[in-house]
Amino acid sequence: MPRWLRENALTVAMLGAFLIFLLLQSVFGWRVHNEELSQYGAAQLSWWAYLGTGHFAEAVFENWESEFLQMGGYVLLTAYLVQKGSAESKPAGQTDRPEDDARRAKPDSPWPVRVGGFPLAVYRNSLSLALLLIFAGSFLGHLFGGVAEYNQEQALESGAAPIGAGQFLFTSDFWFQSMQNWQSEFLAVGVLILLSIVLRQHASPESKPVTAAHAETGA
Repeated sequence: MPRWLRENALTVAMLGAFLIFLLLQSVFGWRVHNEELSQYGAAQLSWWAYLGTGHFAEAVFENWESEFLQMGGYVLLTAYLVQKGSAESKPAGQTDRPEDDARRAKPDSPWPVRVGGFPLAVYRNSLSLALLLIFAGSFLGHLFGGVAEYNQEQALESGAAPIGAGQFLFTSDFWFQSMQNWQSEFLAVGVLILLSIVLRQHASPESKPVTAAHAETGA
């Protein structure tokens, strides 16, 4: 295996799986959407045209929205909250790690650490900020994709006039879509936090060592 691939294998595997499943989602979504259009006697779309529809955008972004909310919230909460015995938690009573102290900066430390001040303040929280910004972008993608799909459905079913994104934001339909994803994401993380207290996966950084006591906190 080439060195570059070996050193980046986890990212390559995850992003490769993402692209494969996104492609498959688009293909099956395209077929489902065309079946719906045919029921109303509407012209069917090419796969390429389908990628620009609200049907595809809504399906993609409502899932991205929940994933990045979960990850951004999780990164932020684990900075302040603990769970005794969990591999996903830092030990109780621990605040910053010694390595988080900017006074311990090394020549190869990231430049905001060496500069200090405002760049350092932002950099100290940059991971959660980046994830939550992607969540915000996905939220907007869901909103605009959702209103396009909603308007098309209403036009096909009853010929109703389209509504704006601001109106769609306050519909039960939009928030039902969001909540069904948000609740599942936080359930999955909560289950991982609790199961990692008593269960193990050897060689995984998401697990405590196999020999660790249940009461031992992982991070």
